[in-house]
Amino acid sequence: MRIEEVSSKGNAVLDEVRKAIVGKDEVLRLILTTILAGGHVLLEDLPGLAKTLMAKSFATALGVKFRRVQFTPDLLPSDILGVSVFNQKTLEFEFKRGPIFTNVLLADEVNRAPPKTQSALLEAMQEMQVTVEGKTYELERPFIVMATQNPIEQEGTYPLPEAQLDRFLVRLRVGYPSREEEIEILRRRMARKKEEVDVRPVLTPEEVIEMQRAVEDVYVSDPILEYITDVVLATRDNRKEIEVGASPRGSLALLRLSRAYAALQGRDYVIPDDVKAVAVPALSHRLILKRELWYTRVSQERVMEKLLERVPVPKFE
Repeated sequence: MRIEEVSSKGNAVLDEVRKAIVGKDEVLRLILTTILAGGHVLLEDLPGLAKTLMAKSFATALGVKFRRVQFTPDLLPSDILGVSVFNQKTLEFEFKRGPIFTNVLLADEVNRAPPKTQSALLEAMQEMQVTVEGKTYELERPFIVMATQNPIEQEGTYPLPEAQLDRFLVRLRVGYPSREEEIEILRRRMARKKEEVDVRPVLTPEEVIEMQRAVEDVYVSDPILEYITDVVLATRDNRKEIEVGASPRGSLALLRLSRAYAALQGRDYVIPDDVKAVAVPALSHRLILKRELWYTRVSQERVMEKLLERVPVPKFE
């Protein structure tokens, strides 16, 4: 698939999702960028900001299978992965596949499940497979985990460990709509006369996979590779605000996202603006800030934005 097709098909998906979501264009573009990069999305924001609707709308527009799991304190790994059941007719155990065997898995309120259940996602997110009772099962392609969590609710939750946060390619915050956007939300609800929003499929799973493969052909010059490296190194060198900076996985995340972002713009090469556009959502959740900053409510995103301003941007003649 040519890059021009990736751009046109990607914009068709975005146009379809915009039927359900008012505004938030940059958030929607970053979600699609992450999907094309073959990564997973963590949506972290307050309840009622359409995080679940975003996930469902993207799955529908992409033409892929969608499953939703509501994470609760009593959720077991087998509730996600599946379980072996004894068949009395064949006198053999049969594996009943869980909801993880899908294309887009919505892990709703992922931080409500205990660590044992959260860790059940690790192998699937990293290696696109699950192992149950010593047997390995391949997951379908494409496979995307879209997880949500409420950042202000701490009671009855289990914060995601750094190892699992690192598996998410991006962490996005949706934010409240503007006054005009909220009025438009109400107008659309009155016009359609029902709660559900009609979103139609514009792609097939095979086309999504072709688009992901096409992203691998996007060219990245040496100056851009050096710029990506310098941005990640800046997170490690800022000892004043950052306790632990991004790992090489952060560099790879920037590379993957920059190429996908460029492809959505219709370019077969990456420019510095592509790196800037994805750097904050790609790296902020990989930073551990100094303990004293916790009390000042300085966010990881704000620290990352200031770092980006200080890293020299490569110039091309």
